Amino acid sequence: MNAGIHEFLAQDRVIWGKPAAEAVLEEADRRGASRIFIVTSKTLNRQTDAVEKIRQALGPRHVGTFDECREHTPRPSVIACAEAIRAARPDLILTFGGGTAIDTVKVALIVLAHDLTRPEQLDDYHLRANPDGSRFMPAIKPPPMRQIVLSTTLSAAEFSNFGGCTDPARQIKHGYVGREIGAAAVILDPAVTVHTPQWLWLSTAIRAIDHAVEGICSIQPSTLIEATSLHALRLFAQALPQSQRDAADMAARLECLQAAWLSGFGILRVPYGASHGIGHSLGAVTGMSHGHTSCIMLPQVMRYNLPHTAPQQARIAAALGRADGDAAAAVADLIAQLGQPGRLRDLKVDKTQFGKIAEGAMENLWVRTNPRPIQGVQDIIGLLEAAW
Repeated sequence: MNAGIHEFLAQDRVIWGKPAAEAVLEEADRRGASRIFIVTSKTLNRQTDAVEKIRQALGPRHVGTFDECREHTPRPSVIACAEAIRAARPDLILTFGGGTAIDTVKVALIVLAHDLTRPEQLDDYHLRANPDGSRFMPAIKPPPMRQIVLSTTLSAAEFSNFGGCTDPARQIKHGYVGREIGAAAVILDPAVTVHTPQWLWLSTAIRAIDHAVEGICSIQPSTLIEATSLHALRLFAQALPQSQRDAADMAARLECLQAAWLSGFGILRVPYGASHGIGHSLGAVTGMSHGHTSCIMLPQVMRYNLPHTAPQQARIAAALGRADGDAAAAVADLIAQLGQPGRLRDLKVDKTQFGKIAEGAMENLWVRTNPRPIQGVQDIIGLLEAAW
C-alpha cells in the first residue's frame, strides 16, 4: 500500500457565476485591498477593452499595470515585473490572463520575498533533483502581497503554487514553488475568455488533459487525483469540442474552465511523467507553447508508458468516450479534431535541436518519475523521433 499525504493550496476561493469586474471588487473588498496592481498580457491590455473595464471598476484603487509578460516566463521579464510591482507598492496583485502572466507573478513574488534584483540570483531558488533523485525544494519566504487570478486559458496555472521560469542563457526551464506564490483566489468568468485566441484556448485544454492523464498514471497514485482527473476528462470530452463549434457558448466555456480546475489538482501533489518533463525542455529550446508541447508529446509518451500503465489508460479511454480502450488514440484524435498540431514537423522543429532538448529534459524532475523508466538522453531522442 502506498503511503501519502495531500497538502492543499493556500487558496481561499474559486468563484464563478459572477461578472469579472463584480467578482474582482468583492474580492478586493474582502481582503481590504486599497492598492491593486494588474499584471496581464499586451494583447489583453492593448487590443481589447477587458483590462480597461477592470481598471475603471477599481477606480483609484488601481495603482499600475504591467503587460510585458513573455511566453515561457524568461527571467528578465520576471525581474522587470518585480521592479514594476516594487515601484507601485500594491497590497494586492490582480493577474488577468493565462499561464504566462500567472507564472510571471509567481516567480516575481519570490523575487520580492527575497529582495532579488538580478536574473542570475534565481539560481538559488528553483526546484531541482538531488543526486539520489529526490526533490530539493528551497525554503521560500512568504511574499509581501498575494495575487488573485482572473483566468483566460485552460492551463490550470492558477490552481497551483508551482511556476515555471526559463533561463534564456542556458535554454532550460526551472520550476519554482512557494506556499503563497499561487493564487489566493481564482475568478472564472467565461465572458472574458472570448478574447483568448482559439488555438490558445484549445491547446491549453490539451495541457490540462496532460495534467489529468499524467496524474492518473502517476507512479504515486492518489484516489483524489484520479477522481478529479477522470471527471475533468469527461467534461473536456463534451465541452471542449462544443466550445470550438460555438465560441459564444458560455456554458461550454465555463465547463472547460472547471475541467481545467479539476485537472490541476494533481500539480505537485503526485509526480508527473515525461510529457511534462520533455515539454518543459521542448518549450525552452524551441519557444513552442506549453499547450502545443502537450499536443505533440502526450500521445507519444502514453504509448511509451502503456506497458506500465495499461489499467489506468483503460480508465482514461473510457472517460474520453473511447470504446476500444486506446487512450493514446483518444487523445490524439481529440487533438486532430481540434485542429492542433500533432507532430514536431508541423511546427518546424529542427532535428538538430533534439540533443539540446533531450539534455534539458534529463534535468527535469518529471522525466525522472516517468512510469516507464527513462535511462538517458537516447530514450528522450527516441520519443522525439517518434513525435517527428
